[in-house]
Amino acid sequence: MNKLIISPSPHVHGGDSIERNMYGVLVALLPALLCSILFFGWGALYVTIAAVASAMLFEYAIQRYLLKQPATIDDGSAVITGVLLAFNLPSTIPLWLVMLGALVAIGIGKMSFGGLGNNIFNPALVGRVFLLISFPVQMTTWPVPRGFETTDAVTGPTPLVFVKQALREHKPFVEVFSPAGGGRDLLDLGTGSGIGGSLGEIAAFALLLGFAYLLIKRVITWHIPVSIFLAIALFSGILHWIDPAYAGPLFHLLSGGVMLGAIFMATDYVTSPMSPRGMWIYGTGIGALTIIIRNFGAYPEGVSFAILIMNAFTPLINKYCKPKRFA
Repeated sequence: MNKLIISPSPHVHGGDSIERNMYGVLVALLPALLCSILFFGWGALYVTIAAVASAMLFEYAIQRYLLKQPATIDDGSAVITGVLLAFNLPSTIPLWLVMLGALVAIGIGKMSFGGLGNNIFNPALVGRVFLLISFPVQMTTWPVPRGFETTDAVTGPTPLVFVKQALREHKPFVEVFSPAGGGRDLLDLGTGSGIGGSLGEIAAFALLLGFAYLLIKRVITWHIPVSIFLAIALFSGILHWIDPAYAGPLFHLLSGGVMLGAIFMATDYVTSPMSPRGMWIYGTGIGALTIIIRNFGAYPEGVSFAILIMNAFTPLINKYCKPKRFA
């Protein structure tokens, strides 16, 4: 007589795995990585390698010697953390700071909560914010892209600095950010030409190419990035309509870490809501907080802080948007 074996769900495997999704994200990041190397030279590659190697080393050491667990560095999550941390750093930052940021990202942001699947905050952003608060000079010394001319790197302001300047001088933003005023064209924000910043703050078009790949491969859904983009466009558009000294929607969407944060960091499976309605609430909150911090906060950029704040609200959002039971 055949016995009926009852087991918990899922009963049908869709072929998804942690490794598949993680390495899919890595593939999507390749165009932006190539652009960062092209614009910032070998320094961008050195920072990325140092961040990835450090993240993998620290995760292995913590799992093996502190937690006494099998090492899981081959699942790709530590590699992703390292790459995303590097994308939030300038190419000229000392490598020992990169290693310190990786230690904080992995040790505090990830492993202290129990490892992958248990962390409350995005680990790469934990490392980035720690470095920004602890070493503000090194973290805000932005090299101007000069390709492989890495000797005597020229530093300059990021486009977001012009937001504060326009508000301080109470001049129309388009006048302050124009090439005549020392700024750039909006097209340059998309291509990364002559734009200072971290590795992942340039070449928005390369990040959008990665976004398209992630959607085609169904690694992520469109809800969180699109809700962030719409919220940023809406709130920045309202402010710009009230006072032209505030930057318009297109500038905010293409500048700073919006593309990187919305596509690759806010969509982290562990720290983002699970339901589509929760994703809309989460993304709208990130977009609104980004505009508030950029225009009224002490820091020119607000994406990292906005994502971390909404990470903390994710459990509450999941509880609020919990689907109704049918039985």
